Amino acid sequence: MAMLCQAPSVILLLLWMIVPLVMTVWFSLLHYNLMDEGRQFIGVMNYVYLFTDPSLTDALLNTLVLVVGVLLASVVLGTLIALLMNQPMHGRPVVRLLVIAPFFVMPTVSALIWKNMLMNPVSGLFAWVAHLFGFPGFDWFANAPLLSVGIIVAWQWVPFAALILLTALQSMDREQLEAAALDGARPLVLFRRIIAPHLARPVTVVILIETMFLLSVFAEILVTTGGGPGDDTTNLPYLIYKTALLDYDIGGASAGGLLAVVLANLVSIFLVRTVAKSLDR
Repeated sequence: MAMLCQAPSVILLLLWMIVPLVMTVWFSLLHYNLMDEGRQFIGVMNYVYLFTDPSLTDALLNTLVLVVGVLLASVVLGTLIALLMNQPMHGRPVVRLLVIAPFFVMPTVSALIWKNMLMNPVSGLFAWVAHLFGFPGFDWFANAPLLSVGIIVAWQWVPFAALILLTALQSMDREQLEAAALDGARPLVLFRRIIAPHLARPVTVVILIETMFLLSVFAEILVTTGGGPGDDTTNLPYLIYKTALLDYDIGGASAGGLLAVVLANLVSIFLVRTVAKSLDR
């Protein structure tokens, strides 16, 4: 009886997942361009073109650099912020609220703020500070485009890591820390011997969750650099968007979408197994 009650939901979920996937697979086997009339079956030619396109190599490399860079920033800065917020201070609830606030800002809004109010080489805050010290304004999106996008994305995800790690810090045994401090353990020794091992599992969870979202970074690139200069900030999601909506090549974009699905599943399987092993210890 329970299975019959669950059947409609399961069937609807399967249709929700399978129908778009099957359509994407079918479109990837067609010459399907919105500028041409009709559709023609061409087999795996879209995949051949995709894997021989130099833009794919740049997109995969940019995706890797962006994901790894933001993860490093999230873990390192998130740990430092969590340690600071775990200290006794006046107005600690307000500080925690302010720290976590960037995570709830929509990516498009945060990208516009950073582009126009902070990183603008003429009227941005960073340019104003540089002028105070006699330096010219730095054109972030022209001279360091991928770094600029990474800073914007990290600004949103560092608070998430800090919140998770702060929760882990608050669950630590305070008596153990106090006993180690009474025995003369210095702060660095406390962190290396006690705090860091305790944070190993939360860090793994942060990496798992953030990686799934960072593989699909798109709005920040669209708003700030448009994938440029050249292909300097084009990651895999933006390459798919450009192929579909700028080149009108639905077949090629479908092939790229399937590649993205395969890569995301491979990464998720690896990370889930890593988390499982970490939790079993």
